[in-house]
Amino acid sequence: MTTAQVTPASSVSAIPARLAAGVAGGLAGGVVFGMLMQMMEMMPMVASLVGSESVAVGWLTHLAISAFIGAVFALLLAPMATGLSRAIEIGVGYGIAWWVLGALVLMPARLGMDLFMLNTMTGRSLMGHVIYGAILGAFYALLAPRLIRR
Repeated sequence: MTTAQVTPASSVSAIPARLAAGVAGGLAGGVVFGMLMQMMEMMPMVASLVGSESVAVGWLTHLAISAFIGAVFALLLAPMATGLSRAIEIGVGYGIAWWVLGALVLMPARLGMDLFMLNTMTGRSLMGHVIYGAILGAFYALLAPRLIRR
């Protein structure tokens, strides 16, 4: 296959492949971040977003959110995520943005907690979001070109 036959990552026909790469990257990052959250015993708090205290429900909720965030990454940032290092950089920034939106705003608002609280838990959450974003970006950069060529 020549490069002229490869569909550009920004074309409309590449959207399903980009989404698949984003979801896969989101799930890969979500598993690693989830293991950190599991060690910090945070999964029941995640489960409480959907009215449960179950660790299993926490994992399912966390992975569903991780996949969604990966898909949004693919739709919004794919044209800029060119090359491995650039995709990782963008992923880290994206992870930080989701830390602010998710950990400092949406989750506390949903659980009736104070917004923008900075403490040990939110600091650990920042670390997890950075790791999540780096893994998301790396998986996306490695997987998307292969899927788009098919």
